[in-house]
Amino acid sequence: MIITKAGRRMFPAMRVKISGLDPHQQYYIAMDIVPVDNKRYRYVYHSSKWMVAGNADSPVPPRVYIHPDSPASGETWMRQVISFDKLKLTNNELDDQGHIILHSMHKYQPRVHVIRKDCGDDLSPIKPVPSGEGVKAFSFPETVFTTVTAYQNQQITRLKIDRNPFAKGFRDSGRNRMGLEALVESYAFWRPSLRTLTFEDIPGIPKQEYRDLKTDYIFPKRDNLVSRETKL
Repeated sequence: MIITKAGRRMFPAMRVKISGLDPHQQYYIAMDIVPVDNKRYRYVYHSSKWMVAGNADSPVPPRVYIHPDSPASGETWMRQVISFDKLKLTNNELDDQGHIILHSMHKYQPRVHVIRKDCGDDLSPIKPVPSGEGVKAFSFPETVFTTVTAYQNQQITRLKIDRNPFAKGFRDSGRNRMGLEALVESYAFWRPSLRTLTFEDIPGIPKQEYRDLKTDYIFPKRDNLVSRETKL
């Protein structure tokens, strides 16, 4: 799972369906992410495996993601799929945006917490999840992941590009284009500020000397291209 200083959304995102709640009781739904062990890992390319590389780094400040629909009635929670798609991960230990702070190259386990409202008085994004009666935690072994700042396996890179809705700019646009060009075109707010104008198809425009507006260099009479800054 990619983590960045600015914060990166988890993909795949955790999605759960809950049953057995009191329809009339109010509940908080929250998630925290805890270390699987006290080890640090590295990826061995020649064998395509993760190997233990030493002891884990020192613990990071606890963070809890409180689902934005909280609190809500048990009836509300049970009739919907609960998604944690807005949760973000960071490796910035000084983060002040409320993102979950993790170390790179460590293994982690997400945990979903169902907290009765009257037991959630001490619930905070910067404190451990409260314990006791009225608080239940759930974890799923298949959701364990390793944190990285860059994908170590090209197959994982391709899988996430193909499946992640936030990576559509890296996918083939239909004209065999990838990378930066497709990424830029995926953002509606982007407009080019520099383009090359050609007048060869416009009648009545003679070939002439022209000036590069950036360097103030005057080019000889050899073509009819003008490079200039222009607003679209």
